[in-house]
Amino acid sequence: MEKIFFNSSMPRSGSTVLQNILGQNPDFHVTPTSGILELLYAARVNYTESPEFQAQDAELMKQGWKGFCKSAMEGFFNNITDKKYVVDKSRGWGAHYNFLDSFYTEPKIICMVRDARDIICSMEKNFRKNQDKHDSIVDHAQMTGTTTPKRVDEWLAGQPIGMAFERLNEIIRQGIDEKIHFVKYEDLCLYPDEELRKIYEYLGVEPFKHDFDNIEQITHEDDSVYGIYGDHVIKNKLEPQASQAKAVLGKDVTNWIWDNFQWYNERFRYRK
Repeated sequence: MEKIFFNSSMPRSGSTVLQNILGQNPDFHVTPTSGILELLYAARVNYTESPEFQAQDAELMKQGWKGFCKSAMEGFFNNITDKKYVVDKSRGWGAHYNFLDSFYTEPKIICMVRDARDIICSMEKNFRKNQDKHDSIVDHAQMTGTTTPKRVDEWLAGQPIGMAFERLNEIIRQGIDEKIHFVKYEDLCLYPDEELRKIYEYLGVEPFKHDFDNIEQITHEDDSVYGIYGDHVIKNKLEPQASQAKAVLGKDVTNWIWDNFQWYNERFRYRK
């Protein structure tokens, strides 16, 4: 393996389909939702709190820790693939860019984004088609989540949507967004060849001719683990999709989302 790249995207924004498009390239190993970041964070707790590390030279231990993180990540993938490149998908990489950069210098991170109204619309559609299942996100208290506006409030208050927007806002605030390659889901559907050309240019990898009409799903994960919003099954053909936000959420809710995400709309040039 020569290089690890990272896919750290907004939820419901096409990160799974992008992984499977990139996976058509025989040089790429692409992951489903990955737990590598969680492994490193768990190790960081022991590195920080264990007296065995605290009792030794701090700078020496810091250098060893950085080497451990890099070697651990590379070792993980070297034992599961012999391909030249890996694209690891985890929503947390962007928010933890500085941690990643501390041991894997100048990491290349791709972030899929999508109109905020359509992200939330996708959540609502999944909620409505899974009425036979309990949803802990919107049913944690009496009367919570009984209307569309209340459900939107719950999603924006925490996982998975609210935290993703908060993290992205902080990335922009710190200027980290200048180091990340953003891909609008809408542009990927409309201009896939151009968007893939830009991705390869950003990664510094020789371009590959992709087939957007026959996308085989090669990433697999048990969506029951994630509940009713764990929809990681892709369509085999990439094509533009008309927004259903107003029809599903209602005009008042879509307008409210638009008004409350001006920073996002301006950064990624979404129009009302």
